[in-house]
Amino acid sequence: MIKIGLTLTTAVLALSMIGLKAPDDDHKAVKRAVQDYVEGFYEAKPELIERGVHTDLTKYGFWRRTAEEKYTGTAMTFDMAIEFAKKWNADGKQGTDLTYDIQLLDVADQTAAAKLTAKWGIDYMHLAKNDKGEWKIHHVMWQSMVKDDAD
Repeated sequence: MIKIGLTLTTAVLALSMIGLKAPDDDHKAVKRAVQDYVEGFYEAKPELIERGVHTDLTKYGFWRRTAEEKYTGTAMTFDMAIEFAKKWNADGKQGTDLTYDIQLLDVADQTAAAKLTAKWGIDYMHLAKNDKGEWKIHHVMWQSMVKDDAD
């Protein structure tokens, strides 16, 4: 009797996990949302931030200029991200050939986690699929990198 119960429980768990696997289209859409976020800042295009980021964005990060300094924490809302995107690289002083790396850490059918390594540092993101099927970034936790950190 116990063996039948365990087998049934295992089968139910296995079937429930099938619904969590995200299709390839979701992986592409999650990556696109992260690209919109980083390219919005790199290219000074706030419309990309609007496309990839949810209006309830909660972003918090830690930065420092040198390895000797203590980290300073700072928060950013959606509206602040839009304004920051308008000016962060508008003059091209941050660079014109900026690179980035996106790692999709997990993509389920409704939620996802990603890691972005960009010029300013590392961003860890939580994303969710909305009722329209669009993937949007809801949370970002980030940390700057300074030259001394990378050595």
